[in-house]
Amino acid sequence: MSGWTAKRFWTTAGVIDTQGGYGVSLDGRPVKTPAKRPLVVPTEALALAIAAEWQAQSGLVKPQTMPHTRAANSAIDTVMPQWDAVVASLAAYGESDLLCYRATDPAALIDRQAAGWDPLLHWAADALRAPLCVVQGVMFVSQPPASLVRLHATVAAQTPFEIAAFHDLVAISGSLVLALAVTRGHLSPGAAFGLSRIDEHWQAELWGVDEDAAILEALKKDAFRQAACFHTLCV
Repeated sequence: MSGWTAKRFWTTAGVIDTQGGYGVSLDGRPVKTPAKRPLVVPTEALALAIAAEWQAQSGLVKPQTMPHTRAANSAIDTVMPQWDAVVASLAAYGESDLLCYRATDPAALIDRQAAGWDPLLHWAADALRAPLCVVQGVMFVSQPPASLVRLHATVAAQTPFEIAAFHDLVAISGSLVLALAVTRGHLSPGAAFGLSRIDEHWQAELWGVDEDAAILEALKKDAFRQAACFHTLCV
């Protein structure tokens, strides 16, 4: 969608029943993805959210203000045609999950990471049957093969639309476990995002808040929330 230069030409954006799900129409004309595929989503709630984004446009179409539309386009144009590769790339985060790599010092940061991250790893071991190993430092640690197989299966069990949102949850947090905790209702998006920022917040406490870093974090937090919302609307 980065190449869009379209101006608003429609009066009303609405939802239409169509083969395979729900579409979005502009004055009765079905919307298509950038690859010219029909924009068809699995739930009416998601279609309504997408239609609302189109209805809110004024003048030039601004894709950056249409997160649900962009995620749906990604599901249709990217995830579906490259399903195996996308699933594999996301499941691979389990091999080097953020929660498994801990600080070597100071003790206060070590304790903060343990307090925040250990319960999530216990949850993964129990709920997902995927125990993961923890190491202090950045040296790679191999994870149990059986755990990686189960994590891959858990990722692959999602629909292409869920995967489109799940991709952002994983990429923004750096953690497959945190993303799964959100999509399975174990953590709120806000709590999960906060846990992904333990190291950055520690540094900010030591050296002060960097204005540019704070702006970037706010953007990431909003994108994380939007991805979680999209994932919920898919079901």
